[in-house]
Amino acid sequence: MPVVDVVKYNGGPDVFAWKFPNESLSTWTQVIVNESQEAILFKGGQVADILGPGRHTLDTANIPILSSLIRLPFGGRSPFTAEVWYINKVHSMNIKWGTPTPIQLQDPKYGVFIPLRSFGQFGIQVVEPKKFLLKMVGTLSVFDSESVVKFFRGLYLTKVKDAIASYLVKKQISALEINAYLLELSDHLRDAMCPIFDDYGINLLNFNVNNINVPDDDPGVRKLKEALAKRAEMNIIGFDYAQERTFDTMEGAAKNPGQMPPGMGMGMGMGQGFGNAMGQQMGNMAQHLNMGGTKQCPHCNANMPSAARFCNDCGGDSNATAGARTGGASDATCADCGERFSKSYRFCPGCSKPYVPCGNCGEDMKAGAPACRACGSAAPKSCPSCKATVLNERSRFCPECGGSMVNKCSGCNAEVDGNPRFCPECGMRM
Repeated sequence: MPVVDVVKYNGGPDVFAWKFPNESLSTWTQVIVNESQEAILFKGGQVADILGPGRHTLDTANIPILSSLIRLPFGGRSPFTAEVWYINKVHSMNIKWGTPTPIQLQDPKYGVFIPLRSFGQFGIQVVEPKKFLLKMVGTLSVFDSESVVKFFRGLYLTKVKDAIASYLVKKQISALEINAYLLELSDHLRDAMCPIFDDYGINLLNFNVNNINVPDDDPGVRKLKEALAKRAEMNIIGFDYAQERTFDTMEGAAKNPGQMPPGMGMGMGMGQGFGNAMGQQMGNMAQHLNMGGTKQCPHCNANMPSAARFCNDCGGDSNATAGARTGGASDATCADCGERFSKSYRFCPGCSKPYVPCGNCGEDMKAGAPACRACGSAAPKSCPSCKATVLNERSRFCPECGGSMVNKCSGCNAEVDGNPRFCPECGMRM
């Protein structure tokens, strides 16, 4: 085999280590090393020298170790065999990785097992060529990006599975929501794998998780997505699951009336309010069967149970006559529309305004009015928590919710009785 005069790199752009194919060299052979490369000369199975960028002549002046490795004749050319390896030190940023098979994980939010696939890319740079060549390349003639992926596949698959599972459990999120944490996952995986890459003379520049997806044809995934879509639909229209099931049951019972258990339709119709016509019929039936018939409210003429005293529609007292709405000490005048109604009502029958009675004379008061327009008494207090009207001015606790009736100023923390707009101590708006 003829002696090679010039040795130079002829490998591809994605190659990290490339061996010059001819080993017949001499002390006149020139080795050309490009920028961002290093050449390593092997002789007799050991490293003879490491050559940086530039043109190098293999003689004893430039490479003194050759004089001890080869027999040099006096004043002539000395052929010998040796290996020249080229190591690329450029930043390689587009090494793709992926999970060859789905990772089976249990969704911590919904409890179902979901197969996950993950894809991404990472970037590396060879920073210690000698360590990289001795530990990773070995006897291979070419070591490219595909070789790097194969070499570290077991490492990144284990780390990716552990990182994804940890984030699902730690964040208590669904596997369908994991894509919102890709940046955190990428940084976590890079930090976890950097020490291992360093052992092989490689600097791991980044490790990006670009996508985590689930197969659409998986039965568990399909059922989960259908359930989530159904829940979103019910949220939009204002139903929950129990109401939806009740409606389906009532619809089936309406189509098969002979198969409906006794009393089931009445309870559902009155409890849930589905189907105005069916609810009205069932309500009338219950009134006749269980309450001894019906009667008309003397105030609004609505049907009401015979045994009931107060009307469900207007709240009026059925024992009072209809004429009581137009006068009498037991009546109040609506502060909004002027309608006269019984003080036993909770709402004005004319405009549906809530009845706010004066603690002294019982006359209706406007919402937020400081005093009664009839007798001038101070307005009843309103509970700061539930906004219920409290007639007793001395009450320190709400009879409805049990909350404290004492307001505190957010500025000076002073206790303020009633519902003033400004604090009497510091003047701050309440």
